[in-house]
Amino acid sequence: MPNTLRDLVPEQSPEVLAKGFQFTEGPVWHPDRYLLFSDIAGDTIFRFVPGRGVQKFITPSRNSNGLTFDASGRLLACEHGGRQISRISDENNMVPLVGQYDGKPLNSPNDLVVHSSGNIFFTDPPFGISPDTGEQGFNGVYRVDPNGSITLLRDDMDLPNGLAFTSDESILYIADSRKRQVLAYPVNSDLSLGEPSVFVDMDVTATGNPDGIKVDVEDNVYIAGAGGIWAVDPSGRHLGTLEFPELPSNLAFGGPRNMTLFVTARTGIYSIRVNVPGRPLFQP
Repeated sequence: MPNTLRDLVPEQSPEVLAKGFQFTEGPVWHPDRYLLFSDIAGDTIFRFVPGRGVQKFITPSRNSNGLTFDASGRLLACEHGGRQISRISDENNMVPLVGQYDGKPLNSPNDLVVHSSGNIFFTDPPFGISPDTGEQGFNGVYRVDPNGSITLLRDDMDLPNGLAFTSDESILYIADSRKRQVLAYPVNSDLSLGEPSVFVDMDVTATGNPDGIKVDVEDNVYIAGAGGIWAVDPSGRHLGTLEFPELPSNLAFGGPRNMTLFVTARTGIYSIRVNVPGRPLFQP
């Protein structure tokens, strides 16, 4: 278990990869050596290729936010504008996967992770429809099964946001932006969620609320939150905060050996080197 922040991240200045966006989010690294990320207000998914720069990948993106890949390497997107989860086809079309629960529209899916079983877990706060409270009447956490059915897992969080599994998938971390906490939910054998405990309290004086979460192969946790990226050991001990020129919203491991941390932060994207590889999303 690491003792200090420098056990995980060497001393360095973040590298600026690209600037000039409106609000960057949802970074995800593909093993074919490129990064995808959303510009929510810019209504575009961009692709960044090291050494070649940034290109538009999908536009309009229905104000996509969180992105990830399923077990087959197909891109999934949380759509604020479309109020749904979509799967991107081979022709780069955003094909709706799920957009309703109990016959009513979702709020605005925010972030998502894929379990090794193929089930998709996602959060559904109202950020994309605010100040509207949405037809659901609550801010949910859901699971989408491979057959397309949707299950409500939690309806008692204030503002569920980023989420990530531990390496053995026994725990699902979920950020509650309003309470400024990251909660640890036991994952039951039927893929329901047990009662949570507070993994880390981020209610400090610095600006920023808990947002995107990622986990490395040793179960250290990186959280976009107050003042930057928090590095937290598996016990929940805050080792330190990585600062960036802008307040981070989300992050993704990638690059050679999965030892680069890519960070979306307002108008730019950045990277830093790490000492412990990130947990891979899938193996193509």
